[in-house]
Amino acid sequence: MGRPGLDRRHFLAAAGGLTVAGSFGFAALGTGADALASGADTRVRYWNLFSGGDGYNMIAMLDSFRKDNPGIDVKDSTLQWGSPFYTKLAMAAAGNRAPDLGVMHLGRVTGFSPGRLLDPWDVGLLAKYGVQEKDFNPELWKRAVIDGKLYALPLDIHVQLCFYRRDVLKKAGLLGDDGRMVPVTSTEEWFDVLKEAKKATKKGLQTLGLHVNDLNVQWWMFVAFYTQLGGTWFDAANTEVTFDTDKATEVLEFLRRHITDGYSVSGAADAEQFVNGAPFTWEGNWSVPVFDGAKLDYGATPLPPVFGKQATHAESHAFVLPHQSGRGGAVNEAAHRLAAYVVRHAQQWAGGGHIPAYTPTLSSAAYQKLQPQSEYVSAMDHQATEPKVWFAGSTGLLAQRLGPVVMASTAGSAKPGTVARRMKGVLTELLAMKNPMDGRTAAQGGAVA
Repeated sequence: MGRPGLDRRHFLAAAGGLTVAGSFGFAALGTGADALASGADTRVRYWNLFSGGDGYNMIAMLDSFRKDNPGIDVKDSTLQWGSPFYTKLAMAAAGNRAPDLGVMHLGRVTGFSPGRLLDPWDVGLLAKYGVQEKDFNPELWKRAVIDGKLYALPLDIHVQLCFYRRDVLKKAGLLGDDGRMVPVTSTEEWFDVLKEAKKATKKGLQTLGLHVNDLNVQWWMFVAFYTQLGGTWFDAANTEVTFDTDKATEVLEFLRRHITDGYSVSGAADAEQFVNGAPFTWEGNWSVPVFDGAKLDYGATPLPPVFGKQATHAESHAFVLPHQSGRGGAVNEAAHRLAAYVVRHAQQWAGGGHIPAYTPTLSSAAYQKLQPQSEYVSAMDHQATEPKVWFAGSTGLLAQRLGPVVMASTAGSAKPGTVARRMKGVLTELLAMKNPMDGRTAAQGGAVA
C-alpha cells in the first residue's frame, strides 16, 4: 500500500482488525514458505512489501497459486515498507543475491537502473501465461517500458480518493438521485459543498480530513491538483525544468484555504474523525477495508476536478525481476508464471481497495458489484503520476524533498508563492544530480533514494 503516516497506519490497522505483519523487520509469510512444498521441483523466491490487509490478500493469492501449480513452491518474504525495502533489494541485485521475483512501486522503476539492477520481462512468456499488453491501460503499460523493454508488470493502481459519508451528505442535501455525492467542477463549487456539509456535521468534528501533517499525502494532493491544471515538470528529454510556479501557487493556495476557512484542522486524526461522523476525508484507497469494517454508510470518488480536468494521484504496485547474472531456465519461467497468475486473479486484491491493472477484471460482474470500488474505477483513465525520472516514485527523493514544503504551505508556516519558487529550485537541483542507483554504488552502501 502507499504508506500513510505511522500513527495513522497503526490506527487503520487497528480499526480494520488487521495485524501489521512484518512492518518493521523481515518476516516470512505464507504457508510452507520456508521449505519446498511436497512434490515441488521448482522454487521461486519472492520479496514483497505488503503488510496488514494487503499482506493477507497476497497470501491468499499465493496459496491459490500453490494449489493450482503444485510443481512450483513459492518462498515469499515481506520486508519493511519504504526505503529499507529498496535498499535491500538494490544491494541484493548488485551483489547477485537477488530473489527471483520482487514488487516495486512503478514510479521507482526508472531510478532502479533497469538493465543493471532489474532484468526485463519476457513478454512472450507472459503471453504464454495469459497476460498481454492489450489487457492493460495504455498509459500504465507505457510507464513500465524503458528503452523499449518491459521492466515492470503492473498489478494495480492505488489512488487518492474523496471519501464521503452518505448519511451526513443526505442531511446536507448533497446527494444526487443515484445516492452519490453531487458533482463538483470548480474550486468555488467545492467550497460551497464544504460549507453546506459543515452545517450538517456534529460539533467537534472537522469537515474534511486533509492530512495536513503528512508530507506524503500533501505531496500526493499537490501532484493531483497540479496535474488538473495541466502543470508540467520537465521537457520531453528531461533536460529542462518546465515547472509552472503560477499554477503551483494556485494549487498551494487552494490546499491552504481548507485550513483558513475552517474546514480542516492541522493534527486531526482524519480517518478516525471520518469514522466518527466527519463528512469528508481524502485518503488512499487502502482505507476501504477499514471503513467497510466500521460499517459506515459511505462512498468514494476520485478527487474532485476542481480545476476542470479529471486527475487523481496514482501509484502502482508492479512485479519486477531483480537482476540475476544467470537468470533463465525453469525458475525464471516459474517467476513469469507466478506474476501472471496473480495479475490475472486480482479480484481478491481489489477487496483491499486497489484498482486491478488487468482490465478484464475491471469489466467482470464480480468487480462491478464491489462498492465503493466500482464508483472510483474511472481513476484508471485519469492518473496523475509523478514525472518519469530516477528521483520520483513512492518514498523517492522527489517526495522527500518536496513533501515537507507543500506541507509547510498548507499548514501556514510558509507562503504559497515562496514555496512554489522553492519547489522549482529543488527540481532544478535534482535534475542536475546523478542517479546513485547505477548498479555499482548500491552494493557499497551508496545513497539510495
